[in-house]
Amino acid sequence: MAKRKNRDKRNKIRKYLWGIVSLIIILLSITLYSLFFIREEESWTKPEELLITYMNYISEQNYKEMYKMIDIEASGKIDKEDFIKRNSAIYQGIEVQNMKIRITSYNEQKNIVQYQTSFDTLAGNISFQNEAFFLKGEKGYKLVWDDSLIYPNLHSMDKIKVATIPAKRGEILDRNGHLLAGEGVASSVGIVPGRIKKWDSAIKQIGNLLDMKPEEIEKKLSAKWVKEDSFVPMKTLPKIEEIELTSLEQKEEILREYERQQQLSEIAGVMISDTKVRFYPLGDVAAHLVGYVQSVTAEDLEKHIGEGYTANSVIGRNGIEGRFESELKGKNGCRIYIVDSSGNEIEELAYKMVEHGKNVKLTIDSELQKALYKQFQEDKSCSVAMNPYTGEVLALVSTPSYDNNDFVLGLSSEKWIAIKEDEDKPMYNRFKQTWCPGSTFKPIIAAIGLELGVINPEEDYENDGLSWQKDTSWGSYHVTTLHVYEPVVLENALMCSDNIYFAKAALKIGTEKMKESLLKLGFQKEIPFEILMSKSQYSNTENIETEIQLADSGYGQGQILLNPMHMACIYTAFCNQGNIIKPYLVCGPETTSEYWISNAFSNNTINFVLEGMKKIINDPHGTGYKAHREDVLLAGKTGTAEIKVSKDDTSGTELGWFAIFTVENTIERPILIVNMVEDVKERGGSGYVVEKDKQVLEGWFNK
Repeated sequence: MAKRKNRDKRNKIRKYLWGIVSLIIILLSITLYSLFFIREEESWTKPEELLITYMNYISEQNYKEMYKMIDIEASGKIDKEDFIKRNSAIYQGIEVQNMKIRITSYNEQKNIVQYQTSFDTLAGNISFQNEAFFLKGEKGYKLVWDDSLIYPNLHSMDKIKVATIPAKRGEILDRNGHLLAGEGVASSVGIVPGRIKKWDSAIKQIGNLLDMKPEEIEKKLSAKWVKEDSFVPMKTLPKIEEIELTSLEQKEEILREYERQQQLSEIAGVMISDTKVRFYPLGDVAAHLVGYVQSVTAEDLEKHIGEGYTANSVIGRNGIEGRFESELKGKNGCRIYIVDSSGNEIEELAYKMVEHGKNVKLTIDSELQKALYKQFQEDKSCSVAMNPYTGEVLALVSTPSYDNNDFVLGLSSEKWIAIKEDEDKPMYNRFKQTWCPGSTFKPIIAAIGLELGVINPEEDYENDGLSWQKDTSWGSYHVTTLHVYEPVVLENALMCSDNIYFAKAALKIGTEKMKESLLKLGFQKEIPFEILMSKSQYSNTENIETEIQLADSGYGQGQILLNPMHMACIYTAFCNQGNIIKPYLVCGPETTSEYWISNAFSNNTINFVLEGMKKIINDPHGTGYKAHREDVLLAGKTGTAEIKVSKDDTSGTELGWFAIFTVENTIERPILIVNMVEDVKERGGSGYVVEKDKQVLEGWFNK
């Protein structure tokens, strides 16, 4: 009995001990769980922080990392590729930028994060409130994704659409409101694949007529969007109206174009429809001035990110089209909206109003532009015309020229090669360049010498014949002139265009004073003008290096190079009591005339030089007398510049210059014209230019 009691006692003690051990194990388990599992859970990234990270990935377009953050099962088992495709198509399609997110609340029990988000898009800012649901997993929280996370009302079968409302490009107009660049109509040639008969032969025939390779046509027809009844554009051609043939039947090019489009229209499957294009009514008459537009390239889109250009945009390449691109192009409007699977609009997310481009009105007179072009179109030349009292530029012409409409429609490879290989360089803008001015520089030297007091207009420099050098230190070099006259005073020297007189005058002025005076007149500086012109120079280096170079500079040779616009500006000093007018090309409501260089010369200096320039035009012995008029008092200067490879070169060419202007500011139609023509040797020199300007002025004053 005692043994039994002892055994029971031992069992009780054993059970008690086991209870204590079990309790200790439980307590240890709880402690370990607290130490490891709870602490690990506390270390997990919180849902609010995860959501912010997810949204930041949208801005970075890092869709792969976004996919890693979602619970695949709870998100409808969406495939990684489908997830990336859906998100990238929407976010990049509407061009999301500046993503911002603000957490408004967090329900810890349900793991729901409520937030406010906003971001910029093509159509403006989009802002909305939303909520995101998270699931707790073994290793942390995962986001439950569906389409409503992109936008609250978006469902899996819905699409977000972007509609662009194209801005109308502004017009370029002349001073009288005549169109220089604007909207026109061309013929869009396209193919409807399902209507083509005898495929191979049709494609070959179309290619021959459009100057396109068959594989180029096939590539366009094989685009994913093309269906049997789709109109697939191939090329844009000039629109030829039958009525044009009555007045232009002698123009072979027009007839050829008409015949080509007739042949195209007879091919089964080919359609020709009207399409709107940029149109230049003056074509080659004003191509260098107006410029042209072309479709944007991939490089353009990359260079102008964020400026509203799309793959369907055009961009100004040069001239006024390029210079005023930002004003002319306007800003496209845009709509972003949701449509359901049937294409029905559900909700508009953002809308941006279209801003049409602004018109640019120029001071150019189209009739004068055409008159100058007509006279010089067969020459390599440039012309600048302006109102010398206001600075309004009336014409800017460069010849030979090109038709800027061709660049809008698309040049054929043959035509582009012909333009590039043309030795006359029709694309070369001559009025932007600098040229050796020859004797048209003499009035400027006369004014500088008088202003400095080193030239006495009454001093007789004596007759040295047709050849002169300062002394034997010049070796074999002589300054030559064409006329012998007496007395050799300033007025006569201007009228007879005496090289020797002005070489002597330049030596009297001296190297440093010459340099200082020309810098004051804007040499080596940009002309304050809407179009960038080449800078005029007095030397190829910083200094006039030799005495011979200085002497040659006196009559516009040596290393003197002058931009025609710059020359025109300096000549305005003879109309404005010594002040040089600032040129301008764009008419604006607040545009006013102003001086570029005030008090460049004194009134006395100007009057002395002006008397000689009047005789050049109005004295029968003057070199510009052919331009003389009985009804209008004119003044000016002719010039012939020799272009030689060396001093001994006898095969060099000549530049012919003529500058002419109205003297009285009371005249109804004041004008100043500066012309430069290349290769006038054996064509009459500057006299060739004078005769042509005479015709231009006849039309100007008799309008």
